[in-house]
Amino acid sequence: MADISANMVKELREKTGAGMMDCKKALTETGGDFAKAEEWLRKKGVASAAKKGARVAAEGLIGLSVSADGKLGAMVEVNAETDFVARNADFVKLTEGLVKHVAQHNPANIDALLAQNYEGGKTVKDAVTEKIATIGENLTVRRFARFHVENNGVVGSYLHSNNRVAAIVEVLGSNHDEAKNLANELAMQTTAMRPAFATRDQVPADVLAKEKETYKYELSNTWKFTIKDGAPRTGILRSEDAEKVMVEISGKLEKVPLTQIVKRDQITKPENMWDKIIAGKLEKYFENNCLVDQLWVKDDKLKIKDVIAEAGKKTGSVLTVGRVARLEVGEGIEKPKEDLAAEVAKTLGQA
Repeated sequence: MADISANMVKELREKTGAGMMDCKKALTETGGDFAKAEEWLRKKGVASAAKKGARVAAEGLIGLSVSADGKLGAMVEVNAETDFVARNADFVKLTEGLVKHVAQHNPANIDALLAQNYEGGKTVKDAVTEKIATIGENLTVRRFARFHVENNGVVGSYLHSNNRVAAIVEVLGSNHDEAKNLANELAMQTTAMRPAFATRDQVPADVLAKEKETYKYELSNTWKFTIKDGAPRTGILRSEDAEKVMVEISGKLEKVPLTQIVKRDQITKPENMWDKIIAGKLEKYFENNCLVDQLWVKDDKLKIKDVIAEAGKKTGSVLTVGRVARLEVGEGIEKPKEDLAAEVAKTLGQA
């Protein structure tokens, strides 16, 4: 049996994009013959890909496509297990093909997308599965967004240089170049400031109700703790046990041992003031979460609504923001911590 070195595994991985363990097995099975090892990897097929399906895919790319007339914009998040594979030419090609497919075929959701016909008589799911077998890592098509404006309006877009975060924004009211420029500016704003909604009217009633309940809890659970040999601590009491209290101070949780607390005083505003206080907190919520209420990243003396109004004057139209979508690779996925050196050592140590 040929000795398989770390450099041999590394070279085959760089050439094929396959996983390290698969490269080690391929070289072992073929006596270190690189050509035969590549063929062995290609023949592994669907059975190998299925085994990788449970592995976390939190790296990847965002694909973005906007029509020449600015009427149609689409983006898709495609995930891989490692950043290395996300740079693989086959993975990049797959991402580019999928976003064009989404733009053209308008799937209703991810399940519908995976079931649609793709290239060569295969479904999208089949095409992804084949790439899993070839590349050697779990790949997933996680989510997508697609906006199509049929009448007056345009879709703006922005894809960050790392190809990991993108946004599309729908501006309604004009097809003027100034409206297109505005839409692109708003897409850039969206990637940076993460608004969940375009306008406050789009915030669901249950979300607002939950925010109000949170504010009421905070108003009724603010305390001042007098500390032994220390400055008093004032904040929202989040939890308490036999040893400590956890207090939120300026947005950060702080542990205060009970043995250090000399005195505690509840600080409660009169309930007849609560509605006014809560209204102010909701305004701050809208400013953080609704695009048109945000401060402009290019000039924090202006709100986005001011930028929209100014662009409207130039087009001679009343411009509004319809929809907004933002995708960031791996957002919300719990990614396991890995030691790459240990992974390589472990891989090479296996027969």
